[in-house]
Amino acid sequence: MARYTQPPALQIDPAKHYTAVIQTHKGEMTLTLHADKAPITVNNFVFLAREGFYDGVTFHRVIPDFMIQGGDPTGSGRGGPGYRFQDEFDPSLRHDGPGVLSMANAGPGTNGSQFFITHVATPWLDGKHSVFGRLTAGEAVLFAIEQGDIIDTIAITEA
Repeated sequence: MARYTQPPALQIDPAKHYTAVIQTHKGEMTLTLHADKAPITVNNFVFLAREGFYDGVTFHRVIPDFMIQGGDPTGSGRGGPGYRFQDEFDPSLRHDGPGVLSMANAGPGTNGSQFFITHVATPWLDGKHSVFGRLTAGEAVLFAIEQGDIIDTIAITEA
């Protein structure tokens, strides 16, 4: 698994629209990424996805009626890409329902590669976890994911 020493330089254009398709054996989930409101976080996710960092990584934490979490290459909940980056909060991006894509972290400024997608509104996470996308298709897959299910790949499109 590739390891890095620092967050990637800005490679996205925040004025463009980015979509991520997470492929699993249970189907695919399509997410719109908020590059205009969370450019650093979206850039990180796009970079890691394009590098193949997430390919073969599990959803290592699944809590029904809360969220699914993935992006840890060790599967332990403690792994990451080898660097951390700061939180990025936009007041219009909230954990306001199912399908919110957000960064998992261990406290302020500890974002890396782990992310989660909500099953329900989780307003207590606002201001603590950086929201950077929303599910637009594949809600049945979101709710079918179980702990240990594998991310086959994450494809990024730019328009």
